[in-house]
Amino acid sequence: MKIVLMSDPRVAAIPVQECGEELIDTRASGLFLIDQRKQDPDGHFAHLRHGLIERLEHAQRLLPTEFRLLVVEGYRPPALQRAYFEEYATELRRGNPDWSDSRVHEAASRYVSPPEIAPHSAGAAVDLTLAASDGQEVDMGTRMNASPEESDGACYTRANSISGAARAHRDTLCRVMSAAGFVNYPTEWWHFSYGDRYWALHTGQAAAVYGPRDRT
Repeated sequence: MKIVLMSDPRVAAIPVQECGEELIDTRASGLFLIDQRKQDPDGHFAHLRHGLIERLEHAQRLLPTEFRLLVVEGYRPPALQRAYFEEYATELRRGNPDWSDSRVHEAASRYVSPPEIAPHSAGAAVDLTLAASDGQEVDMGTRMNASPEESDGACYTRANSISGAARAHRDTLCRVMSAAGFVNYPTEWWHFSYGDRYWALHTGQAAAVYGPRDRT
């Protein structure tokens, strides 16, 4: 099945009917683990829309007892999202000087969402992985946030180049997150969203319920 990238015009064409739900600090839940690697002074990284936190709690309860969800990054301010996208696009241009702007934009969207539709900037996406009961991350086949270039495509959720153990762990993560209503971005095994434009396209919804916003 062909992968639909964030840069696909069908994603941007989905309207947003903002529900106004608040961004809540995931650290207050206590049900899952919170990683500090993306921590910022304002604590943006730990925030998600209230509805996503409830769904994450549901996903945690569906996991086998030997696993915990390890949340790495949730909300990302629009300015930070734009900086991430432009940085990666610049890297791609440097390595592929013959590429057109449209090709760079499409390729960049495999790894970083275009700022105008980014689920993270809506508080509607979470990057996470599985940890054992002692808090140690389990083998998922690549490190989290490995680019397609770095991992030779092994960061794609359904990549065939990973071990059987890593495949089983990815399948477990996808199973509980899907059961909780999330959709995975298939070029990033760690990225799941709910309520954003990408989710709406994949679930046949007429509109997204969460749009990009500034957290004040």
